[in-house]
Amino acid sequence: MPWNSQGGGWQGGGNGGGGGNRGPWGQGPSGGGGGGGGPQKPDIEEMIRRGQDRLKQFSPGGGGNRTVIIIVVLLIIAVVAAWQMAYRVSPSQQGVVLRFGEYVRTTNSGLHFKLPAPIETVLLPEVTKVQQTDIGFRRTGQDRKNDIKDESLMLTGDENIVDIDFSVQWKINDAGKYLFEIENPPQTLKVVAESAMREVIGRAPIQAMLTTDKNRIEQEVQTLIQSTLDDYQAGISIEEVKLQQVDPPSNVIDAFRDVQRAKADRERKKNEADAYANSIVPVARGEAAKMLEEAEAYKQQKIAEAEGEASRYAAIALEYQRNPGVTGRRLYLETMEQVLKGMDKVIIDDKGGNGVVPYLPLNELTGRNKGNNQ
Repeated sequence: MPWNSQGGGWQGGGNGGGGGNRGPWGQGPSGGGGGGGGPQKPDIEEMIRRGQDRLKQFSPGGGGNRTVIIIVVLLIIAVVAAWQMAYRVSPSQQGVVLRFGEYVRTTNSGLHFKLPAPIETVLLPEVTKVQQTDIGFRRTGQDRKNDIKDESLMLTGDENIVDIDFSVQWKINDAGKYLFEIENPPQTLKVVAESAMREVIGRAPIQAMLTTDKNRIEQEVQTLIQSTLDDYQAGISIEEVKLQQVDPPSNVIDAFRDVQRAKADRERKKNEADAYANSIVPVARGEAAKMLEEAEAYKQQKIAEAEGEASRYAAIALEYQRNPGVTGRRLYLETMEQVLKGMDKVIIDDKGGNGVVPYLPLNELTGRNKGNNQ
């Protein structure tokens, strides 16, 4: 029996049966107070009629209401399906699409589509957040920590024991691998990091790691952790490995520090001696070079003087051969000048008279001349 869209009532195929003014359940008219009695059932016809009237407001013509209803229902279904199929991935996330719970693909930031639930679902883990795993200790508050000896005590390459606390900073670089390739990725990372640190520490002497090799150890451990996690397909990127504390065990740390102080004093004394040697040796080398230069200059001076004297002697000998008398007299006078130049001299003029013996205070003259010379 079709619904009458115009009258909104229930109509049978003929004049019998359902009756003109009775509802489909045989009740009397809703507005009458006939003798049927009993509670009134909901007027479904009136509800449907009102719904049809509202739908007709969206339809240009009066007919084809069934088609309009179907179209509206399909549109509603399409909107709901599109709403369930679309999802947005923020720049700090990756979208992990699961089909019936099985991983199928990973999507980056932006608007994407999937099959509606429950066929496909999406997980949106954060992949830009840097996380930190502490090994050898646990943080209990600001600037407070509990030491975990089972994790921190390690054997060095020279068979000493060292207490090491370190942190590993990491983030997710492939959300699909991170969620489904390994079980409990943070715990796996912690175990791998501890194993890598023990391997590197087992090849190094304790003195090096306490003084100069900390940066090298951090780099080697980071490289080893990353290589192992890549083999596991863990989808984790190691950002940094930071040594928080490197000390001998607490029960021997005082004695160890005394040894370190003694070694530091030895190094200080050695550096002071090297500095003193570096300040003295160049001075001594400079003095030696100066003496060598002075000796060389003296040598050249004497050679030049000797050559000059030889040339002078040769020239005098040549002149003597040419004129012996004059040259001999000149040589005599020059020689006497050189001899008498530094002597005290008293000159007596013999023209003072014959038979007179002059009195000469030689001592006083000699002393006065010495004083004048001084």
